[in-house]
Amino acid sequence: MAVQQGIYRGVSAADRVAQRRTRLLAAALTVWADPRTRTTMTAVCAEAGLSERYFYESFTGLEAVLEAVMDAIAAEIEETSRAAAEAAGEDPAVRVRASVRAFMDLLLDDPRKGRVAIVESVAIPKLRQRRTELLRHLAHESAVESRKLLGSPGRSTNEDEIGGMLFVGGMAELVTAWLDGTLEASTDEIVEAASRALLGIYR
Repeated sequence: MAVQQGIYRGVSAADRVAQRRTRLLAAALTVWADPRTRTTMTAVCAEAGLSERYFYESFTGLEAVLEAVMDAIAAEIEETSRAAAEAAGEDPAVRVRASVRAFMDLLLDDPRKGRVAIVESVAIPKLRQRRTELLRHLAHESAVESRKLLGSPGRSTNEDEIGGMLFVGGMAELVTAWLDGTLEASTDEIVEAASRALLGIYR
């Protein structure tokens, strides 16, 4: 019986492309987060066990795969934090702490994610711009969620956006100091301080 066109060992061509893309993203995260390794397309391909031909199947160049890594981390932060808040019940303070805790747990589970998205991305001009865009997106989402959760007595939408930028920008600096070792603080201390800051901005 003839093999169905585009199917190899039970896996379609599209699925094989997706699998290779996932491998490249995982490899890019590993290489980029390792200070001992120079982040190059060759290093990413070697880590993934794939040739450059397969790299160009999914990405136009090194900056494209690194940007995709950043986008994936930002999406994971947003989804994880929101899910934790929703699971925490109705109390605003409990929801805020659950959201911040989920973010910190994500970084503890895989410190590479915070390092590349918040620290290493600053060194590359194009990715620095993308970092700014992602932080502003997260700031906007923080403003929207805070307004929904805490209400907006006497505050304008613009004031909420300013508050979101203050919170997310401050968190980025806090996490940078924590990751590079200049700030000695426990996860509990960071969660508590960040939660108080967010609640204070919007109350």
